[in-house]
Amino acid sequence: MTIVAGFSAARRGTAPVELAAQIARTTGEQIVAVAIVERRRPPKSDPIEDEYLDYLTTDAERALHGAVDALPAGTGITVEVRAATSIPTGLAQFATEQQASVVTVGSSSTGLLGRVALGSVTDRVVHGSAVPIAIAPRGYASGGGPVRRLTAAFGGQADVNGLIPAAAALAKKWGVGLRVVSFTARDVSAYAMATPKQAENLVVDRWWQNIQDDITKQLDTVRSTVGLPDVEVAVGVGPDWRAAVESVQWGPGDVLVLGSGAAAQTQQVFLGSVAARIVRNSPVPVMILPRPAT
Repeated sequence: MTIVAGFSAARRGTAPVELAAQIARTTGEQIVAVAIVERRRPPKSDPIEDEYLDYLTTDAERALHGAVDALPAGTGITVEVRAATSIPTGLAQFATEQQASVVTVGSSSTGLLGRVALGSVTDRVVHGSAVPIAIAPRGYASGGGPVRRLTAAFGGQADVNGLIPAAAALAKKWGVGLRVVSFTARDVSAYAMATPKQAENLVVDRWWQNIQDDITKQLDTVRSTVGLPDVEVAVGVGPDWRAAVESVQWGPGDVLVLGSGAAAQTQQVFLGSVAARIVRNSPVPVMILPRPAT
């Protein structure tokens, strides 16, 4: 199968290509980097528009080659430019044509450096995709290493769509470690206790006890079918979502994995409200898995 890197000719950031190369160093798959040039719908024979489309295509191809050439030597990437009525439509069609295992995209140029930010185009690409979407933080550089660990964000409605089994199967396929983390943003000021710390401990302990049993049961089931080694289980807690995500340790080669919400159609990606908050505060690439076929 193929990794498709969705390149933005407008932003010209190298992050999607960097992330695709990092995944390829892990899986050994081929990479095709593609830039989608928007054309009129429906297409019409117009010499002026055709000339402008040719200009955009040439410019996008030049920028795409520049992004690929910036990667370490030996990173084999095929480059293509396609015209479509919209970037999300063109990227989805291209991913289907290439039988992509994953599509990598970049973050919005208005987002914080080092954080994942969904712009209007990326948001449309993510919602409704039939293949996993991996989003690189703004300005992301992999450092030339592979993916080393997947962190599955357990909690919320995505659990009904089998996140842990899917993440476990992916970790085994890629030959990387697996960690399961539950994130929660807790405002402890509403709890009347002697100190805020006591209130925080009480709330988190009760919540964590309830959810840990669910994780253990799912992991036991997964181990019997997938045969995974030890899996790290952790909790990320903070007064807000950024603090919660930052409360766990992240390192080079980490990828955060989320499942599609309960509202997702079968075999499509859909990002729920809680998952979206986690995504926006992630300091590492995020992969969102489609809802599996039932």
